[in-house]
Amino acid sequence: MWYHKPVINEELLKSLPYLKVVASSGVGIDHLDLNLLSRYGVKVSNTPFAVCTDTADFGMALMLASSRRLVEGYQMAVSPDTEYFPADWLGSEVSGATLGIVGMGTIGYKVAKRAKAFEMKILYHNRHQRNKEEESAVGAIYCKKIDDLLQQSDFVLLSVALTPQTHQLIGKRELGLMKPTATLINISRGLVVDQDALVEALQNKVIKAAALDVTYPEPLPRDHPLLKLKNVIITPHIGSATGKARRLMMENMVESIQAGLTGLPIPNEVS
Repeated sequence: MWYHKPVINEELLKSLPYLKVVASSGVGIDHLDLNLLSRYGVKVSNTPFAVCTDTADFGMALMLASSRRLVEGYQMAVSPDTEYFPADWLGSEVSGATLGIVGMGTIGYKVAKRAKAFEMKILYHNRHQRNKEEESAVGAIYCKKIDDLLQQSDFVLLSVALTPQTHQLIGKRELGLMKPTATLINISRGLVVDQDALVEALQNKVIKAAALDVTYPEPLPRDHPLLKLKNVIITPHIGSATGKARRLMMENMVESIQAGLTGLPIPNEVS
């Protein structure tokens, strides 16, 4: 499967009685009905480790671009109407700021490693607390309650899988807990955020800005209010879009298919 295609439904499974494995590109599996596939005896694999490094890089890129108003600055620099650069045009500091990472899996932890180099204070919320050695390596502090992370962070970065538990994890209440100077960064899935609540929060300055590599749907309708806000950066779900990552994803998928067809343990099998 590439870009969630083809759609795996019961009609397709009935037409493929000898299907043994579905190899899906990327890390997310929210587009798959695992119970349905299991009933048909079909195994599933993904490519989580192929995407984690470049997606973590992109999370940092979004944070830097948003905080330093990179897109606005570019537009100002190239605009035919620009006659001078205003001296009071300012961004926000990243170095020394507090980063809250929601979802400290492989990608979230790699983001923390990068944030440490920026001398950021790192908070994280996760289903399970990481061990003390891993926390110490990046200087991360565990927040058992997401509310504590939201209230303290200058930047909140979402790096969670989309599940029933994380669907609209960030809504009106959660946005209201964030600092009015805070930025929300989403490199997970669009449905993790209540987009209507996000629009309202950005318009009313409940939070300062948002940087989104994912939305719902993708792409957004061309008249969507998020596309009209200056304090929003939206990119077209390109966190893992490098030549190296995409090549590695394809290699991982081929390895899983070969293993599934020969009866060997499937690399990156989704249980």
